[in-house]
Amino acid sequence: MSSSSANNRIIYGLDDRPPFGRALILALQHVLTMFGSTVSIPLLFGPAMGMDQVQTAKLISSVMLCSGVATLMQATFGSRLPIIQGVSFSFIGVFFLIINSVKDQGGTPANMMQAIAGAIIVGAIIEAIIGFSGLMGWLRRLLSPVVVGPVIMLIGLALFQHGAPKAGTDWSVSLLTIGLIILFSLVLSKSSKIFRLFPILLALLIVVGICYAFSLAGIFKPADASYVRLDAFNDSPWVRTEGILFPWGRPTFNVAFTIAALAAYMASMIESFGDYHACSNMAGGGDPTEKQISRGIGFEGIGCLVTGVLGGFSSTSYSENIGLVGLTKVGSRYVVQIGAVLLILLGFLAKFGALAAAIPGPVVGGLYCAMFGLISAVGVQQLAKCDLNSDRNLFIAGLALFMGLSVPAYFSTVSDAAAITGGQTMATYMPTAEPLLEKLPGEAAQIVVAIGSTGMAVAAIIGLLLDNLIPGTDEERGLTK
Repeated sequence: MSSSSANNRIIYGLDDRPPFGRALILALQHVLTMFGSTVSIPLLFGPAMGMDQVQTAKLISSVMLCSGVATLMQATFGSRLPIIQGVSFSFIGVFFLIINSVKDQGGTPANMMQAIAGAIIVGAIIEAIIGFSGLMGWLRRLLSPVVVGPVIMLIGLALFQHGAPKAGTDWSVSLLTIGLIILFSLVLSKSSKIFRLFPILLALLIVVGICYAFSLAGIFKPADASYVRLDAFNDSPWVRTEGILFPWGRPTFNVAFTIAALAAYMASMIESFGDYHACSNMAGGGDPTEKQISRGIGFEGIGCLVTGVLGGFSSTSYSENIGLVGLTKVGSRYVVQIGAVLLILLGFLAKFGALAAAIPGPVVGGLYCAMFGLISAVGVQQLAKCDLNSDRNLFIAGLALFMGLSVPAYFSTVSDAAAITGGQTMATYMPTAEPLLEKLPGEAAQIVVAIGSTGMAVAAIIGLLLDNLIPGTDEERGLTK
């Protein structure tokens, strides 16, 4: 054990290498901790895109593979901290914008994933440039908790239509899921470590097990929402050998989608900036250096670029796994590197993705109800870092949050944002548009609609401008304690 580890009561520090058998178990714990959050994203987007169970299984496998590759690069070459990379919740609103726009044009699930890949790839290149250039330290001064708080709140609040409607397909199952998550994470976790580490995973296993038993007994019929179908699992090969690179086809690029995605990238970078500090201190390494942060953001961009190539979604640091470092006092990057290899192996196991895709919709709906509100609560936590007794801060945060909800409602009158092309004006799609907007042709109008339809982008722009134009001290803005 290193001396720095001993001084910080860390069992294994950053450079320590536990015996392989023990390291493997610790790595598996990291994989299980991020499993629930990671699988929930493809289970959200798969049905939204109209994917069948086989396609959803393929999506889950791709996401696992992407997380593994991004984690291995981050822990080995990037920040070199024990950070698991997973699907970023910051991009959910943007991806729904892309999905709905392509769907309105009659696009297939593959077309939707191609458009998502294009937005991810371009944004990833920009993120990598910001990281390796060292700009992140300067940008952080412009993005105080007054701005970041409302943006993160909107990530969760914008998902309200995917909670109760999906859970309501079978309330008995979804309420059981929610109840078990509450019981495990908030009650039993205080007396048992296993419930503290795996509340979501345990709730999923129990409820899906009950649904499967009821399906075998004939209590749940094939037409029921809670029926467990294993056809895709039985038909899938053990090893995924086809469609690893660009599994959905070549990416397509759209300026409006890319600009909307950049707001999500900014939120993701700020989140990772904070995660690097938390993880490094928990692992006994003190505050990360500027070079570490720059490499971390840079390789996070490269990781997102890889996810665009491998058919997944954008990746970012996972806070729940950083919490696991603090709980277990194991900050070894070697452990996380083994975890990355495990994730890569899961990405090549087609049957694993098919099994995860068999989770019934009401179970997923209950999971969303429990998780998405928590995302908004994290935004409240971020906002609390600034001076909430300041009228300045309250006004900026309140306006950004309200407009982040209200402006997309205004732009919802646009029937097909993606169809706005050269020669067509905003007035074609928005008869109520202001005269200035009516004069915007083609691609410019498309960009305005894409940004205006994304609450997170609206909040980021309003908050960023007001927070940096209206006078306020660093302490008031939450930039210093």
